[in-house]
Amino acid sequence: MEELGRLEDLPQEYRDELVRNNLVPLWPSLRSVMPPLTPKPRTQPILWTYDSIRPLLLRAGELTPIEKAERRVLVLANPGHTLEKMQASSAIYLGMQLLLPGEWAPSHRHTPNAVRMVVEGKGAWSTVDGEKCPMLRGDLILTPTGLWHEHGHDGDQPVVWLDVLDLPLVYYMEATYHVDGPRQQTLAGRGDRAYARGGVAPTKVFERSSRQYPMLRYPWADARAALLALADDQPALDCVQVTYVNPETGADCENILGFYALMLRPGQTLQLPARSPATVFHVIEGGALIAVMDQDWRLAESDTCCAPGWAAITLRNASSTQAAFLFVADEAPLHRKLGIYEVRG
Repeated sequence: MEELGRLEDLPQEYRDELVRNNLVPLWPSLRSVMPPLTPKPRTQPILWTYDSIRPLLLRAGELTPIEKAERRVLVLANPGHTLEKMQASSAIYLGMQLLLPGEWAPSHRHTPNAVRMVVEGKGAWSTVDGEKCPMLRGDLILTPTGLWHEHGHDGDQPVVWLDVLDLPLVYYMEATYHVDGPRQQTLAGRGDRAYARGGVAPTKVFERSSRQYPMLRYPWADARAALLALADDQPALDCVQVTYVNPETGADCENILGFYALMLRPGQTLQLPARSPATVFHVIEGGALIAVMDQDWRLAESDTCCAPGWAAITLRNASSTQAAFLFVADEAPLHRKLGIYEVRG
C-alpha cells in the first residue's frame, strides 16, 4: 500500500497557518482512522477476578458511607482506553456496586441505559418506574434511559451487582445527565410475573401493553430453566444460548447493548466467530476457560472479562460433570442499528 504524506513533510509555516484556522490535514492520519480491511480496537482483552474486587469493594463500604457515594461502585476499566475514561469497551461501562444492609441509594434517572446483574447476596431491591424488583443472584434488572430508579436493602448481608451501561457512547455524544428525585411510590404488579411464560402475553380486554419496557426484572431461575430445557430438547445444539428480549416486541430488551445467558455443557468447547462488537462475559455458575487473542484465562464464579471486537473467542467448560452458566453483554444492537454489524469466520 502506497505510503501517504506525513505531517512533518509540510512546511512549518503552513502547519502553523492550519492551526490558526482550526484545520487539520487528513492524509497523515488517514490510515489510523480508517485502517485497511480490519479495525484496530483500543479495547484490550482483560479479566477482572471477583476475588480481587470483593475485598476492595467491602473496604469501600467501610471508607465511604452511601451518603457520600450515592452509588458505591468500583469501575472495571480497560487500560486500552486509559483508566480515567472508565470504559470496558468503546460503548460499554462496567462497575461492581455494593449496597450494605439498611442502605438506600436515592432515586434518580439518567440518559444512559443500565442493567444490573446480581452477583452476591439477597434482601436488596431496585424500584424502577414504580415497580419494586427483588434482587437475587443471577437476576437481570433493567433501568432504561429516562426511568426513575433507586436501590434499597432490607437484608443482613452485603449485596453486590454488576452494572452494565452504554455510558461511554452517550458521554461521547455529549448527552449524559441525571436528575435527582424523591423516593418512589411502589405500584402493584411485576413484569416478571405477568410475562412468566414464554409464548403468552397479558392482553387486558384484547389489548397489548403499550409500555416501552413491559418487563424490568428477568429472574435467573427462569433464564436458567430455559437454558436447561433448550439443552434437553436439542441435545445436538452446539450453542445453548438465550437472549433477554422485550416480551411484547421480541426486540432486544434495551436499545444499545445486547444481553444474553449462555450455558456450556460439561466438557463442552464453544468457538465463537470474530464479530464486530466487543463482548463481556460474566460467570454466574460454574467456571470456564476462555481464549481471546493471545490471552488464556480460567474464569471462576463471578469473574468478568471483556473481549474486543473482531477477535475470535473460544470458551470451554473444564468440568466434566457440571454445566457452566454465563451472562453475556455486547454492542451488537448498536452495530446493527448503525449498519456495521459483521461476522467473520
